[in-house]
Amino acid sequence: MSTFVFKSRSSNYTPVSNIFIDKFMPKARGEFVKVYLLGLKYCVSGELGVSSQIMAGVLHLLETDVVNAWNYWNEQNIIRMVAIDNMGNYNIEFLDLTDVPEDKGENINLLEELNKNSTKDMLQDIEKLLGRPLSSKEMTMYIGWLKDFDFSPEIILLLIQYCASKGKTDCRYIEKIAIAWFDSKIKTVDDAQSFIKKHEDKWVKIRKILNYLGIKDAEIMKPQEEMLDKWINSYGFPLELIFKACDICFQRINKADFKYIDGILGSWYKDKITTVEDVDKKDVKKANRTNNNSSSFKNNNYNKAANSTFNNFKHRDYDFDDLEKKLLGWDKND
Repeated sequence: MSTFVFKSRSSNYTPVSNIFIDKFMPKARGEFVKVYLLGLKYCVSGELGVSSQIMAGVLHLLETDVVNAWNYWNEQNIIRMVAIDNMGNYNIEFLDLTDVPEDKGENINLLEELNKNSTKDMLQDIEKLLGRPLSSKEMTMYIGWLKDFDFSPEIILLLIQYCASKGKTDCRYIEKIAIAWFDSKIKTVDDAQSFIKKHEDKWVKIRKILNYLGIKDAEIMKPQEEMLDKWINSYGFPLELIFKACDICFQRINKADFKYIDGILGSWYKDKITTVEDVDKKDVKKANRTNNNSSSFKNNNYNKAANSTFNNFKHRDYDFDDLEKKLLGWDKND
């Protein structure tokens, strides 16, 4: 867990620079923008510092997303991030954006780029894949990937083809996939194809699990996606075993609870259970052990009770001849 200490002054509102909104916000990932704005709010409201855990909880993100966001804004030179110690704690200073140097590479001369045959051919192929003409904004975005992401035209075309095959031709969705590829350090067509296969295989399984639980994939949050990925890839569990954990969850609490299912699967992973048969064997052993313990407990209690009753009984000595005389009234004749 990291802690971020702000150099701030107290204020009841959060001023956001128009330079940030116009220049930096459009090209940044949504979670990075969230972290910047929340951090800015903490800074101007007088907070001395905040942990990555708290920020992640407020924004419904992972702690790694928070740390990655601060690193991103530091690289963009709109904050100054200085390590305090070796424990992952930092000083965060929000810089005056009017002093940020102009990025000359950001401005793209569209007419000049369209005169290049390779760029022109790439854009025409994209239009064919999307089935519509591109806006100047889209052209600028795709050309920008050649420089900003170091993508080749072949990689960009493969990316567009991948999105189109899923029926996703929206500019924002395509940009989101491009950022994911860049973050995954995709440099070649082979890298892209391997990423697609791995990603699609994962999502085919995720959709089957969500369908089993009666949940649409559009409704899950990133932490839930991380859990699903852990069950499939980190644990390497087959779908049948995950379905078994879902069944147990429903039997016990009558609803789909990711944390509960994660607890079951985490326990099985720890016990090296890899199949449904392993679960059944474990349940049989547990039932036999419970029955044996119960029988032993009952027998011990019975023996203790029997011994206790017999041993606590107070023995008396009787003169049976005298008792007989009393019962027959012979004692009166004496």
